[in-house]
Amino acid sequence: MDIEGSVCLVTGGNRGLGEVFVRQLIGAGAAKVYAGARDPSAVTVPGAHAVQLDITDHDQVAAAAAACGDVSVLINNAGIMLASNHLNPDGEQAAEREMRTNYFGTMSMCRAFAPVLGRNGGGALVNILSVASWYASPFTGTYASSKAAAWLLTNEVRLQLREQGTHVVGVHASFIDTDMSALLTDVPKVSPQSVVEQTVRAIREGHKEVLADERTRQVKAALPRDLELLYDPL
Repeated sequence: MDIEGSVCLVTGGNRGLGEVFVRQLIGAGAAKVYAGARDPSAVTVPGAHAVQLDITDHDQVAAAAAACGDVSVLINNAGIMLASNHLNPDGEQAAEREMRTNYFGTMSMCRAFAPVLGRNGGGALVNILSVASWYASPFTGTYASSKAAAWLLTNEVRLQLREQGTHVVGVHASFIDTDMSALLTDVPKVSPQSVVEQTVRAIREGHKEVLADERTRQVKAALPRDLELLYDPL
């Protein structure tokens, strides 16, 4: 499907990758772009329609689905990364928070907006995932668990929504040059503009997956030998 003339909703649309999505979707000719944010006043992109939306709050998700009944493209971008691991003193709390947002929050959005997309001809549903869907390090241990769960959610939702004609895209990237990775100054980063451009192309051309940078492509290719190629060097 084409973005031009579509109605889009971007979660976490007030900053970082989400804000770039909002700007570029408007620039690509979307008829309307909703920017979901916990604080709607933080949405500053000209032309965007701010929506109060904390994806961990079921009432707010339901209210957004009711208020944004014209959505044909859903971008599940909102997420958190707490840079913890399962054996840290705060590991359990970090895992719970990341699961609540990255997995359960994304699930809640999928469940609430699947009927909306169906009524509007199928449309597209995009889940922003991560190279951490397939690869855990001590820096991203608990985050990786939440993104691995979200990856499986994405694949299952794709099967569920096939009959209603909804195109489901999983977007995987390594470090994106946003505030989330600002403290990491010595690693390669992909620009948020590149991630958005690749995602829009996947929507237009019917691709199911975006591997947004070289590191992500290498990790995906290494999965048959991940214990040897990915973990042994650590």
